[in-house]
Amino acid sequence: MMNIIKKKIFIVCDSSRSLLDFRGRLIEKMQQYNQVYVFTPKIEQESVRSRLKELGVITYESELNGSNVSILSDLKFIFSLYKLIRKIKPDIFFPYTFKPVIYGSFLAKICKVKLIAPMLTGLGYNFTNNSTSNKLIVKITRLLLKLSLKPNPRLNIIFQNKDDSERLIELKILSKKHQVYVVNGSGVDLTHYNYTKPATSPITFLMVSRLINAKGIKEYYDAAKLIRARFPQTVFKLIGPYDSNIDAIHPDLYSEIAKGDVIHYIGQVDDVRPDIENASVMVLPSYYGEGVPRCMLEGMAMGRALITSDSVGCRETVNPDPERANGFLIPVKDAKALANKMEHFINNSDDIISFGNQGHAFARSKFDVNLVNTELFKIMQLQA
Repeated sequence: MMNIIKKKIFIVCDSSRSLLDFRGRLIEKMQQYNQVYVFTPKIEQESVRSRLKELGVITYESELNGSNVSILSDLKFIFSLYKLIRKIKPDIFFPYTFKPVIYGSFLAKICKVKLIAPMLTGLGYNFTNNSTSNKLIVKITRLLLKLSLKPNPRLNIIFQNKDDSERLIELKILSKKHQVYVVNGSGVDLTHYNYTKPATSPITFLMVSRLINAKGIKEYYDAAKLIRARFPQTVFKLIGPYDSNIDAIHPDLYSEIAKGDVIHYIGQVDDVRPDIENASVMVLPSYYGEGVPRCMLEGMAMGRALITSDSVGCRETVNPDPERANGFLIPVKDAKALANKMEHFINNSDDIISFGNQGHAFARSKFDVNLVNTELFKIMQLQA
């Protein structure tokens, strides 16, 4: 039997929901021959807490809010994280999402962690040319990221698409001195998200997203209004939380959506599979700056056709081979283009089935979580 050296792996994130939803299979694989520690915001779901305990993962909770700007909250997080790194003395430090990456990478260098593997799961608002974010916050975020990712032989930076790494090179945050790796998103567990034949009567469009402007909520609502005026039997559903994010949609738009006249708003759910199963087509008109949007991968795995934006991260989910088409790319902020592609599926319902089948095959060949996790193990110099 191969002699495997047990390592201490420290994972830091800004959402407890993402731990098992996005990294569950990775944590299972890591914990098999190593000891995994996680530092996560308060765990609200008892199922998450019990599963981490069952796996033997050692868990610490923070008060970090990844979406909002709070200097006091961030300072408390930095101090707590520093103490934990000193206490755990990890062999591998794996932060993902912005604040954990920025603060954690910097602290891990100070604490001389042997291997630091930050994963940027999308660049968000602050790295687009036409960002509407506060200019000072944009400037500070970019500066902090540059400082935290300063070249270091112990630093392996992970991206979920090539566009993001190229954007940071363009902004001179990264250079050729950096060790950069690209993996195919978070991957999707094809044994958990099983293929089902899409329903086409009634044709149902589903969007899964936080209710923030940059995800294209208004574009989805406007396109749904256009379609329902001509095809009143068409169903539109929306899953996702409405919270205090700095880019949250306007309360008036939320009120219109919540009425249910145009879109059936479901809110946040713990398991999206039943709703995907009842959907015909998955929609995400995002211009947020995604890594690779998870909801699109889940839809593909379950055999659903896609309509998404020709924007960073989103475009990764649509096969560029026209012979293996699994969906459509539309221009950003274009509700009419979105409605046009929705109408295509209404008038060509056979494409819902064929695009869905091709999307499932695309997910199997490129986004299978086992393939992605194998790549991550290589980057983190872990033995499988």
